[in-house]
Amino acid sequence: MTPVATLFWALNLFFDTLGQLSFKAASIRRGEQEGIAGWRRMLTERWIWIGIGSFAAEFLLWLAFLSLVPLSLAVLVGSVNILTVMIGGRIFFGEALTPRRLGAALLIAAGMIFVGWGG
Repeated sequence: MTPVATLFWALNLFFDTLGQLSFKAASIRRGEQEGIAGWRRMLTERWIWIGIGSFAAEFLLWLAFLSLVPLSLAVLVGSVNILTVMIGGRIFFGEALTPRRLGAALLIAAGMIFVGWGG
């Protein structure tokens, strides 16, 4: 990938991860409220709006990225967001990183490197 494509990919990855983690934070902060009350509570959280803004930025960056690389390549290297969201879930929410998850993460990372920058 070119340096510009790599930059768009990295920014897309950042905003996708931020969006996913923001939505998780908003859903946790809604507490025990169910149904409409839970949704109203989430809509008052800044994290939901950070998530929405992040996904809007990610959408624009993804379009820019797609204009520079083939779709088959973009989808493969775009899957690395699984890793960043998993690591973010561990850091910010204390989610488990089991040996099976770590093994899968290593396979995803290796595949992304071979496909994205291997030639």
